[in-house]
Amino acid sequence: MIVIVNKKALKGIILIMVIILIIVTSIVINHNKNHTSVTTTYVLNKPIEQGNEKSNYIAFACNVDWGNEVIPDILEILEERNIKITFFVTGRWVKAYPQLFETIVKAGHEIGSHGYQHLDYSKLSLEHNKKQIKDAEIVIMQHIETKPTLFAPPSGAYNQYTLMAAEELGYKTILWSIDTIDWRQGSTKDIIVKRVMEKPDHKGGIILMHPMPETAKAIPILIDELQSKNLQVGRVSDVIGD
Repeated sequence: MIVIVNKKALKGIILIMVIILIIVTSIVINHNKNHTSVTTTYVLNKPIEQGNEKSNYIAFACNVDWGNEVIPDILEILEERNIKITFFVTGRWVKAYPQLFETIVKAGHEIGSHGYQHLDYSKLSLEHNKKQIKDAEIVIMQHIETKPTLFAPPSGAYNQYTLMAAEELGYKTILWSIDTIDWRQGSTKDIIVKRVMEKPDHKGGIILMHPMPETAKAIPILIDELQSKNLQVGRVSDVIGD
């Protein structure tokens, strides 16, 4: 009788252990699936820093959240040279200065999103990232017919959620390969030109700039220098193949 009870107890213990093993295995498998999914999304959303290195284009990417007094000068220079570039604008700036934004649009320049506010997107949740990008899109779309597909996070700051949010909303995340650092104190036109021209890889490059007075002075020089290297100055879409 005692032996029979022990065997039943042993079977019960084995059954419980099997059930526990199945549950633990299921949890591990689901965890790995979720982890793989997130990791894959992150890889797919890798930001674009450089375009096609075989391209004869180099892109000017001008991030706009301020600098209203300089934008007309930049537009005039670009018009004289018959050059179209990419302006990444924040939603709050477009809302505050719709007429100036429409001037950029009417000049035929490419429009990208810079988010709604100039925040540190690397500290935002998925939903907050999506809200910033979507809110900017709503304001921008009041002035253009085609939805922008390029998104440049302010200060180049992003996290995994930023990348996921951008892709879910139909955007490619854009950074840069050459930084003018034109916002830094003491950045004269000559220094800005030097920072750009001393870089070795110009083909397919993306030059980050802002509407600063010295930048406006540097642009004609940069255009001449880059064209002398048989490069065409253009939009971000020109270097990434869109």
